[in-house]
Amino acid sequence: MTTSEQAREQLVVDRVYSRLDELRDRTRAQLARVRREGPSGTHQNRSERDSFATLYSDRIAQLDAVEDQLVFGRLDLRDEQSRYIGRIGLSDDEHTPVLTDWRAPAARPFYQATAADPGDVVRRRHLQTRARQVVAVEDDVLDADALDDEARAGLAGEGALLAALGAHRTGRMSDIVATIQAEQDAVIRSPLDGVLVVQGGPGTGKTAVALHRAAYLLYAHRDRLTRSGVLLLGPSDVFLGYISKVLPALGETGVVSTTIADLVPGIRASAREGEVAARLKGDAAMARVIARAVRARQRVPDAPREVRVGSRTLVVHPHDVEAAQARARRSHAPHNTARVTFVRAMLQTLARQYAEQIGADLAGDELAEVVEDIRSARDVRVALNLAWMPLTATGLVRDLWSRPDRLAEAAPRLSAAEREALRRSPDAPWTEADVPLIDEAAELLGASTEAERAERDRRAEAERAREDEVAYARETIRSTGVGGGMVTAEMLADRFVETGPSLTTAERAAADREWTYGHVVVDEAQELSAMAWRAILRRCPSRSMTIVGDVAQTSSAAGARSWPDVLDPVLRGQWRLAELTVNYRTPASIMAAAVAVARAHDPSAAVAEPTSARDLPDALGVGPTGADLAEVVAAESVAGGTTAVIAPESALSAVRERLGLAARLDLEHDVVVVDPVTSKGLEFDVVVLVDAAAMSRGDCYVAMTRATRRLRLVGALPEGLPPSTR
Repeated sequence: MTTSEQAREQLVVDRVYSRLDELRDRTRAQLARVRREGPSGTHQNRSERDSFATLYSDRIAQLDAVEDQLVFGRLDLRDEQSRYIGRIGLSDDEHTPVLTDWRAPAARPFYQATAADPGDVVRRRHLQTRARQVVAVEDDVLDADALDDEARAGLAGEGALLAALGAHRTGRMSDIVATIQAEQDAVIRSPLDGVLVVQGGPGTGKTAVALHRAAYLLYAHRDRLTRSGVLLLGPSDVFLGYISKVLPALGETGVVSTTIADLVPGIRASAREGEVAARLKGDAAMARVIARAVRARQRVPDAPREVRVGSRTLVVHPHDVEAAQARARRSHAPHNTARVTFVRAMLQTLARQYAEQIGADLAGDELAEVVEDIRSARDVRVALNLAWMPLTATGLVRDLWSRPDRLAEAAPRLSAAEREALRRSPDAPWTEADVPLIDEAAELLGASTEAERAERDRRAEAERAREDEVAYARETIRSTGVGGGMVTAEMLADRFVETGPSLTTAERAAADREWTYGHVVVDEAQELSAMAWRAILRRCPSRSMTIVGDVAQTSSAAGARSWPDVLDPVLRGQWRLAELTVNYRTPASIMAAAVAVARAHDPSAAVAEPTSARDLPDALGVGPTGADLAEVVAAESVAGGTTAVIAPESALSAVRERLGLAARLDLEHDVVVVDPVTSKGLEFDVVVLVDAAAMSRGDCYVAMTRATRRLRLVGALPEGLPPSTR
C-alpha cells in the first residue's frame, strides 16, 4: 500500500466519520431540546415528548454501535465512479450518498463480483481501519485493462479475509460484514418468503450468515418486519451472549433473541434432561399425549350427582353433562375458553331444574340471580370442575410427570420403563424439553382465567388501534418537523400508544406467547426436537424462516439426523436448501482429524468435510502422557487470544479445580472451561480437549472443530484419530 493511497482513503474515511459525528451531535441536540421541554403540557404532548426522547436515545445508540470500522470497502465502476461501502447508509444534507449500506442493492457487487463475472466493477478495495485510521488497503482487480496507470501504481493488499481469519478471538463474535464471501452473500440476500435451510460444516460461517441475513432482511423489508418483528433462536444463553454485539454493530437492535428454554414467557427451564426422557419428550407423538391429557379433564360422570344449592337439591345428570360438553366442543375453542360455554349450558340446565322445583317461570333479574346462586354453590363448582377442569399449561404437564395415573391415561403406548424415565417430583425444575410441551398445552388450553382472557383481548384491541396511531404519528412528524428523517411513523406509533411510551415491537413480542413473527432465524437447528419445531412454527404462520445447522453435529437425543426427516413432516417438503462449503475457522489438519473420528465412531453418519480455507503448522497434537493439565494449557495458550478447555460435563468441576477457575463462565476470560454442548457455535484460538473418548460422536466432533489455531488432545483419545497425531 502506497502512502499516497492510504492518505487518499484517509480523507474519505475522515469525511464519513465527520458526517457520523454531525448526525450524532444533531440527534443529541434534538434529545436535549425534547428533554428541556419538561413534563408540562397535555397528556398527549407529554406522551409524544417521551416517545421522541426514547427514539432519539435509540438512534444515538445505533450511531455509537457502528463506530468501529464504519467504512470498510470501495467499489470502482466502469463509469469511473467510486462507491464506498459501510455498516449503515449515510447521506449529506443535500441527500448525496456519502456511504452505501452494505445491505443495499448497490453494495451487492462488493460481495458478488468476480474476475469471471465482474459486472460493472473494475476494482474492489477493502479498507482496514483502527480507531478511525486507515491501517491497510487490499485491492481485488477484476478488470485490469480498465485501470489507468495511476490506479495500477496504487494497487495494494495481502488479503482482508486471511487477515480476519488470523485475528485473535476475544470471547465475543465479530461481524463479517467486510469479508462476506459470495456463497455466504447469496444466502444472506435470499428472498424473505419461504423456509431457507442453510447446511454447513464447522467454521463455514453459518451463525454469521444467519445474523447478517437478519440484518439484511430488516433493511430490505423494514415496513413488514418492523410491525411483526424477527425472532432469533439460539442453543444457549452463553451462545446468545457470544453473538450479542453482532446485530447492533450492523445497525439493528430490534430482534428478539432467545432459546427454546426461554421461549414461553414466565417459564425458565434450567435443569438438564436425561437422554431417554429428552428423546421421549421431543417425539412428535407427545402432541397426541398432551391432547389426550387435556381431553381426559373433560369427563362425563358415571352416575347422577346431587348438588346442594341453598336449601334445595339439584341433580347433575350424565346425559346433561355430555350434551353440554358436545356443545362446548362444537365451538372449536381452546379448552378453557370452551369451558365457559360448557358451564353456561350446565347452569341453564340446573336453573330449569330449580324453576321446576319452585314452580316458577324465571326470567330477567330473577333468572340471573338464581343462576348466580347456582354458580357460587360449592357442590356445583366441584361437580362442574370434575366434568370440565380449568387448567394451566404448567399444571397439566407437571401432573403428567408427577402422577403415574395421569401419564398412563394420556400415553398408553409408552412402556413402564419409558413412563418411569419421565417420572419426577412435582417440585422438580423445568427442563428445556418441557418447554415445547408447555407451549403445546397452552395452545390447546387457551387462557385459564378471566383476567388472562381480558388481557389477550386488550392486546388484540391495541394492535387494531395501532393503525390509527401510525396515521397520527405521521401527521405529528409532518407538522412538527422533529423526525429529522431518522424517525418513521411506525417507530413513533410504537412509542405513544396509551399512557406514555409503549414497548417496542421486540419488547411486546418477547412478552407475548401468542405473538407471530414476520421472520424466524434458528441457529444450531439440528438440535431441535419435533415438538420444538411445532412451537417454532406456531410463532411463524407465514413460514418465513432461516434455519441454519449441521446434522453431523447433532448431539441431542431428540435432534435431527437429516433435514428431510425432521422438516418434511411439519413443512410438507416446502423448504429450500443452501449449502456452505468452505471452512474459514478450522485448520485443514484439525478438520480432517475431526471427520475421521466422527466416521470411525459411526460409519453411517453423514459427515461431509468442508474445504478448509487454510492450514497451520503444528495445528493438531496430543499432549504428553501424564502431563499436568495446567501446564498444557499454559504452554498452548496464545498471547492476546482465547483458550477453551473442553471436557465431558461430568468432569467439568474437577477440571475447573485443577485449573483454579471459577464455576461461573466468562467468555471474555483468557481461559474458559466448557462442555461440548455449551461450546456449540463458539470458537477459540486454542482448544485443549480432555478425555474425548468419553464423548458421543456429535459432542466430540463439535469439540474438535472449535479451534482457529491449535487443538491439543489430552487424556483418553477418541477412536479414529490419525496415527500421525498420536
